[in-house]
Amino acid sequence: MVDRPKKPSAIPVSPVAPTPQVQFSDDNSRLTAVLPTGESIEVLLHGATIISWKSGGKEILFLSEKAVLDGSKPVRGGIPLVFPVFGPPPSSGAISSLPQHGFARSSRWEFLDKSTSESETTPHGSSDNSVKLDFGLSSSNISADARKAWPYSFGLIYSVTLGRTGLETTLLVRNEGQESFSFQVLLHSYFRVQDISRTTISGLNGTTYFDKVKGASEQQETNSELPISGETDRVYSSLAADKPITISEGGAPRLEIVRDNLEDLVVWNPWDQKAGGMSDFGPKDGWKNMVCVEAGAVSGWQKLDAGDTFEGGQVVKTLS
Repeated sequence: MVDRPKKPSAIPVSPVAPTPQVQFSDDNSRLTAVLPTGESIEVLLHGATIISWKSGGKEILFLSEKAVLDGSKPVRGGIPLVFPVFGPPPSSGAISSLPQHGFARSSRWEFLDKSTSESETTPHGSSDNSVKLDFGLSSSNISADARKAWPYSFGLIYSVTLGRTGLETTLLVRNEGQESFSFQVLLHSYFRVQDISRTTISGLNGTTYFDKVKGASEQQETNSELPISGETDRVYSSLAADKPITISEGGAPRLEIVRDNLEDLVVWNPWDQKAGGMSDFGPKDGWKNMVCVEAGAVSGWQKLDAGDTFEGGQVVKTLS
C-alpha cells in the first residue's frame, strides 16, 4: 500500500452503547424490562401488576410465595393497581356491586408501547438509561361483570418507568363518555424489608389519619419516625404533595416516595393473626419482611366530567 503524506485519518467509530431490553414471556402473560446496568422489573398483564423490581442486585418489592399469578385472582404483593374503588364499594348506588378494590387489579391489560431514553455518557463510561412501559385498560376490554358494575365509558393508561435509581408509576384516567363519574385510585405497593421491627416511616408527623384497626377512628400522627409494632392499617389524608415519605431500616433511609397529585397514603401490615388468615399469604411469617406504603386518592372521590382527565403517580427512589 502506498504511504500518502496527506492520507485522511480514519473516521472514529463510537462503540454502540447497550440499551434496555424488553421481553415477553413465552405465554405472553408478562413482560420483563432490564437496564444495561442490571436494574429490572417484571409486570404481569393481569392487573398490570408489577411483581418484581430489582435494583443494586436486591429485590425491592415483596411478593407472597403463595401469590396467584395465573389471572384467576388479584396478586398478593408487588404493586397492584386499585381502581375505581378503594376497599369495599358503597353499600348502595350504581357501583355497589364492584368487587373490593375494584376491577383494575383483576383485569387483563393491553401492552401499548415501550420507549427508552438515555442521558449523556458519564466519565466512567456508563449512561443513565431508562425504559417506560405503557399499559391500557378501557370499558371495551373489561369483563361483562365489571361493565355491569361500572357502567361508564373510560380509558386508563398506566405508565411504568424504570431508571437506575428509581421506579415511576403514573396512572392517567379519562372519562370517554357523556356522563360524569367519581372514582378512587391507589398504588398498593408492597415493599420488602429485612425486619419489620427495625423499620420506620417518616414524613407523616402532624398529619391526620384514620385508624382502621381502631374502628376507623380519626387520629393525629405524633411520630416523626413511625414504627410498625403490631397490626397496622392507617389512611393518612391530605398530605403535602412536596413532602417525601421515607422508609428506613435500622435508622438508615432505604426508600423515598415522592407523590404527584395523590394526597393520601395508606400504611398497612397484617401482622401475624391476619396474615395467617389469608390463603395467598406466605411464608407464614412473611409479615415480618414487608410493609405496604401506598400512595393514592382514597379519602374522598375524584370526579371526572365528560372528556376530562386525571393523572397521579409516584416515584420511588432507592437510597441504599
